[in-house]
Amino acid sequence: MSSKDEVQEHNDTGSGWWWWPSWRPTSTSLLKTTEARILACVKNDVWARFVTLPTQDKIWTVTVTSRRSRKPDGTDLPTPLVMVHGFGGGVALWVRNLDALCLSRPVLTFDLLGFGRSSRPHFPSDPALAEAQWVRSIEQWRQAVGVERMILLGHSLGGYLATSYAIQYPERVSHLILVDPWGFPEQPQAGGEGSEGQRSEVVKRPPLSAWVKAVTSVLSFFNPLAAVRVAGPWVNSQITHSECSLPFPIGPGLVNRFRLDFRSKFEDLFEDDTVTRYIYHCNAQSPSGEVAFRAMSEALTWAKRPMLVRVGQLPPRLPLSLLYGGRSWIDSSTGKRVELLRPQGHTHIQVIDDASHNVYADQPDVFNRAVKNICDTVD
Repeated sequence: MSSKDEVQEHNDTGSGWWWWPSWRPTSTSLLKTTEARILACVKNDVWARFVTLPTQDKIWTVTVTSRRSRKPDGTDLPTPLVMVHGFGGGVALWVRNLDALCLSRPVLTFDLLGFGRSSRPHFPSDPALAEAQWVRSIEQWRQAVGVERMILLGHSLGGYLATSYAIQYPERVSHLILVDPWGFPEQPQAGGEGSEGQRSEVVKRPPLSAWVKAVTSVLSFFNPLAAVRVAGPWVNSQITHSECSLPFPIGPGLVNRFRLDFRSKFEDLFEDDTVTRYIYHCNAQSPSGEVAFRAMSEALTWAKRPMLVRVGQLPPRLPLSLLYGGRSWIDSSTGKRVELLRPQGHTHIQVIDDASHNVYADQPDVFNRAVKNICDTVD
């Protein structure tokens, strides 16, 4: 990859703290190197490249294929599986899934615009416009890579965007798979009821310490990953993993403290902190996607435009599968509400036991089997 093809770093001028990047121990080169080490674990053929959109933004794209999935000349290829990561993620986090899922069809995954190694453009502050920009970029990416129809899988924020995409471009989606999707239920009001006349269910979470509550309150005024950049090389020994139930990593050294659980998911692949370093380098870059996410979210956990209000717009002929982690902070009962909103459509719900929000990494074998079984219903 030549230097001109690399995504350029931008100063963090949007936050008003222009001096933060000067001492953040990160760079696009370090992100590239760390990602390459993770993807080297993939045993099948990997093709990684930047896909240029009409806007000249670049989307970092990885395609994984197996000789077993290739068809003789003149026969149709199986419908490709396209995987969309969640908030703060990137293509390399699918390392436990790519080999298993590419055996019967090509697998494509990409860094969402504003995350990972993709371009980091300006996003509008209006939640509908920010969402529309993301969905438009996914469609432009699809056109650029030449995929006519796909099995579309999205995790967390990726599930929210995949649903929005499928509503607008249903003819391009053969099956929609949502993995612990973010942003579906309405934010519950104290003593109030949801928009459908039903009392909203509150997600039960471990209680936060007073210290962490105070920090969370302060950080709510900033971009969600501002702490990653402001922390620089420091490690705050006052915060322990047991105190943290937030779904977002914070800080370079702090990533290891907050996400010891995430590091353990890949410990048989890496004895060091390769994966948590990858997460850090993905998220210590200048903010872009997180600015859009903040515009779209309410208190980070809820969407300003809840997808339950729109999920009924999915065509009944479009099959929908929802996979939830049994120990996730996402409420799996939302899946039942989705099913009720699609009385004429096929909606399948599966809860994977002993899995948290990162279902694909917690229980990769179960996850891979579930996704493969779904894909096999397509072709």
